[in-house]
Amino acid sequence: MRTGKEIILATKPYAVDSSARSWAYLLSTACLLAGALSGTLWSVALAGKLACSFLAGLLYLRFFVIYHDQQHEAILPHSRLAEGLMRLFGILILSPSSVWRSSHNHHHNHNSKLRGSHIGSYPIMTKEQYLHSSKAERFKYLFMRHPMTILFGYVFVFQYGMCLYPSVTKLREHYDGLVAFLGHLLLAAAIAWFFGWSALLFTLVIPHFVASAIGSYLFYAQHNFPGVSFNDKGGWTYDKAAMESSSFLKTGPIMAWFTANIGYHHIHHLNSRIPFYRLPEVLAAIPELQRPRTTSLHPMEVFRCLRLKVWDSDAQRMVGLRDVWRSALKTQEGCLR
Repeated sequence: MRTGKEIILATKPYAVDSSARSWAYLLSTACLLAGALSGTLWSVALAGKLACSFLAGLLYLRFFVIYHDQQHEAILPHSRLAEGLMRLFGILILSPSSVWRSSHNHHHNHNSKLRGSHIGSYPIMTKEQYLHSSKAERFKYLFMRHPMTILFGYVFVFQYGMCLYPSVTKLREHYDGLVAFLGHLLLAAAIAWFFGWSALLFTLVIPHFVASAIGSYLFYAQHNFPGVSFNDKGGWTYDKAAMESSSFLKTGPIMAWFTANIGYHHIHHLNSRIPFYRLPEVLAAIPELQRPRTTSLHPMEVFRCLRLKVWDSDAQRMVGLRDVWRSALKTQEGCLR
């Protein structure tokens, strides 16, 4: 079984972009998105507006993964036109290029590390760190990982986390975060002014809410799932982090299309230059990648992922708060004896 450099090199032949395919996927998705957004404005029936609005959210999600691939230079790496269009899309989707690239590249280079992995991902505390933290620190940590925070990713992850916070802390470096946030407010005002408040809801709020909620959960579940592994710096390797700390999210063909194969996350982390449309091909061709750690969008699987809160270094697994306090109580009882 190949590991280390060997398994990474085995993926290299697939890290080749077809410009024609990439443009076809990008432009077809853009056209479908434009059609869905138009439907939110011109559809007469309320059910039609809602259906188009939800569809637009799913198409935003697909477009976001295509944007994500272009930012990794997996697709259209030498196209100035693609770079310009994707920068505009990053501002539209509240994920400006400067913020996304700096945080996401850090995430790829520090995936599964107990220190530094919080940048570009959800924070991880060990059981010991959590028990020795202040109430304020615990509240902040649990708030960032709370299901409602993930559900309202539109506000907390994207408007605040990807736009306002980076631009306030490093305005010169991430001025596009402020541009994205203010541009979003202006777009909302323009839609409300010209088309009315219902258009604001169906054309802007619901599509962004849907895309952000699903996207925020995908960020979470891809690295917070039963069976995930975290390491200190001494035990960390790039290929091990990809295989043991990145999930293969099982979906049906419809959601695989809307998520642009981002569920093949262990392969993406092994080689981020592989275009999204070639990821299934890589899985089929390389036996070492065919037994990944998995999760899915089944409600019980979602529940199992969301209940995980801290890393138990002794048990070498993620656990929920009930397990943390049960362990702390046993330790306290042992000391009293």
